[in-house]
Amino acid sequence: MLLPMVGVVVLAAAVAQARADEAVSAEHAEDSVRLLGLLDEARSGAEQELIPILSLRVIEDPTVASALGIPQTLLDMQRQVADEEATRARQRTDDALARIPADSVGGAAAARAAADLAELRSGRAGDGLDIDDIYLRFLAISTDLMTAQEEAAAVATSEGVPAATLGAIRDVQTIAQLAHVASRQMPLYMGSLFVSDDGSVIGSHTAWQTTWLDYMQAQNRMGGLSQSQLRAAWGDVRTSDAVVQLDQLLADGAAGSGDTQVLIDQMVTLLVTSQERSDLLTGLVDTAVDEAQAMVAQDRQRAVTDLHTVLALGACLLAVSLVGALVLGRRVARALGLLAGQATQISEGSLIEVEVAGPREVRTVSAALGSAVAGLRRIQDQAQAVARGDLDNALLDQPLPGPLGEVVHASVKEIVHSVRQREELQFALAHQATHDALTELPNRAQAVTLVTSALHRGRRSGEMTGLLFVDLDGFKAVNDGHGHAAGDDVLREVSRRLRAAVRPGDVVCRLGGDEFVVLVEPVHSEQDLLELAHRLIETISAPISLEHGHVRIGASVGVAVSRDGGTDADLLFAEADTAAYRAKAHGRGRAEIFDETLRRQLDERAEFEAAIAHALADGEMHVAYQPVIDVASDRVTGYEALIRWDRPGHGMVPPDQFIPVAEGSRLIGDVDRWVLHEATRQLAEWRAESPAAPGLREPTIAVNISGRHLADHRVITDVADALAASGLPAELLILEVTETVLVDDPVAYDHLTELREMGVSIAIDDFGTGYTSIGQLRNMPVDTLKIDRSFVASTEPAHRELVALMIRAAHTFGLTVVAEGVEEPAQLARLKAQACDQAQGYLLYRPMPALEAGALLRNEEPADSV
Repeated sequence: MLLPMVGVVVLAAAVAQARADEAVSAEHAEDSVRLLGLLDEARSGAEQELIPILSLRVIEDPTVASALGIPQTLLDMQRQVADEEATRARQRTDDALARIPADSVGGAAAARAAADLAELRSGRAGDGLDIDDIYLRFLAISTDLMTAQEEAAAVATSEGVPAATLGAIRDVQTIAQLAHVASRQMPLYMGSLFVSDDGSVIGSHTAWQTTWLDYMQAQNRMGGLSQSQLRAAWGDVRTSDAVVQLDQLLADGAAGSGDTQVLIDQMVTLLVTSQERSDLLTGLVDTAVDEAQAMVAQDRQRAVTDLHTVLALGACLLAVSLVGALVLGRRVARALGLLAGQATQISEGSLIEVEVAGPREVRTVSAALGSAVAGLRRIQDQAQAVARGDLDNALLDQPLPGPLGEVVHASVKEIVHSVRQREELQFALAHQATHDALTELPNRAQAVTLVTSALHRGRRSGEMTGLLFVDLDGFKAVNDGHGHAAGDDVLREVSRRLRAAVRPGDVVCRLGGDEFVVLVEPVHSEQDLLELAHRLIETISAPISLEHGHVRIGASVGVAVSRDGGTDADLLFAEADTAAYRAKAHGRGRAEIFDETLRRQLDERAEFEAAIAHALADGEMHVAYQPVIDVASDRVTGYEALIRWDRPGHGMVPPDQFIPVAEGSRLIGDVDRWVLHEATRQLAEWRAESPAAPGLREPTIAVNISGRHLADHRVITDVADALAASGLPAELLILEVTETVLVDDPVAYDHLTELREMGVSIAIDDFGTGYTSIGQLRNMPVDTLKIDRSFVASTEPAHRELVALMIRAAHTFGLTVVAEGVEEPAQLARLKAQACDQAQGYLLYRPMPALEAGALLRNEEPADSV
């Protein structure tokens, strides 16, 4: 009997001690809840202090005020309101910080916040910070206080409070989190409106949209409040005019439909409404804190009462000692079982809320497990930020606790670094697609885009837009006399001089070859454009230093003006090009402005373009075929398709008259498509009529493709459609392109690679007249090299050696060589001696109609007997 009685006494003493501990825990929880309210009040005040400070920074920025056209009266009114709001927020923050005990959980955070706020307000640091820095400093203060709130809440919940009280404390955290997220909206929203998004955090539209999503998620969590009276109070706040009006405005801003000017006019109202919402949310937090304090106080009172009851009934427990022991054992087992189940769920990846219940030791373990879950949630949040691309989120810079946290945080930082590298690579690729590789200037496609945008701006503002077409004089002589490497150096130097000669807002672009354009906006008078053109001519004409001496080139400039943005980019380019052509025709080294005379010429050109389109539609065009022979066997190996135009009332129109006009417009694509279909159809018909003898190569057909058509993504489909319609094998089609296309247009280069992958052969036409070096042939998507007629016909020993070098280099790289313009027997003899593969020219065959060309396939006689 003694042993059970001793056990009962010990048990009664233990129970009494437990009740005393509960009373102490309830008292500690009460202090923690009170501290939680003070920390939230300090955090709210600091966050409210940020908005008027940022508003003052925007107001006092003359650049922003000037760019947005804000009236001075509105600035003064906003400045006064911002000063008043800042003063009120500071007073509230200081009062809350002063009431936080220094030895409490949040004492250190309060001291840091007071020191940081004092430094920011004193001007010692604030004046040297930009808007981003101010926002991040205040965000750090707010986050520090919010962390202290979480620690205070963790202390309160670790004291073993009942489930209802625990729910009330979590309600305080839920509402405080909503108020914290809401307070970040206005700085980021104002930043997205008034701060340029050039790497700025507060000016990032992505950061603002992310905060808006966090706010909506925090609102959704409010539906899980455990207390009905708080849910009702939240319903009143949510439907209040201030919250409804501000949420609607911010929702429009997140969707990108807000009107900046309207927001500026209503900035005072906007700030007042934001303050009203903050006051409502702060009041809701205070209500939740009061409810939690009341429940904790009740818990403490109940614990004291229980203690007295235990002491009074201690004697009675002697009779039920065994039952009490059994009840206590079951209670411990149940708490441990609950803790074990929660630990199992967490080990399986479910980051659940750890319920703190049972004896003190079990509660301590539960609190530790809850802290571990909080760390895992922070890891989860960082992973989600990386997954959605929010690389500027301040959460990613927060270290994680413990050695494992260090490893995980290092991994997150490495992932962020890799993502940033990928973004930089994407930017570099986009830059290459829109800029000339040699000069780093915007290329033709980007020039058209820039001019189109400038014309749109001119249409809205009514201001003039100017375009200068700069065509270099004497550049080919540099290439011929000094080599293509020297020509590249000259182009880079000309680009540098052009950029240095124009205004900071004007844009220099390289169209290709030796052609540049300068986009000028706004333009005050045509005379200003002419003066600029003469300055450009003067600066380009200065001697250029090369490795082996100096060279001089000149420039002819054509000037075109759009007075109200009413024209389109293609027309403005055509006008400037026409003016430059007249400048060259009048002696070079001069500037000409597009006038009525040139307009008439341009109208005539438009009529000529219409005639070309009509000719394609009405069958005025036909194809002539010039045979290509094998130099060794003198047999026909293929044909080059050459378009001809028999214009009614005018006779035969030379290709050098209508092809350049078509290339200057979108018609060249139609011309190329027509020739592709006609040429492939004709060769397919010849193959059906006269199959190639066994052991002999089948004849090919070569079609010229313009650079403009090759840069169009439809060129792939055009070639595929022509082959499909005719049934011609892809390997029998040769597409001829100029060197300039390969060098100047990366998009065209990619299209050639794709066409070659289809099985089509690629030939460089007129090789030697452009900028391609022989060494570049190794990496180009080409199969055939066509040597220009000027080298074949030249009697200069150097040119003959150059032809031999071209042939040897092409053979080294596995290319077939075709010599163009063979007109004399001596030329053909030299080509045979130099092991040239194929040749074409008037000595062999002139371009001929399809009927005559097809007859050659049935004639087995070699070409020299024809």
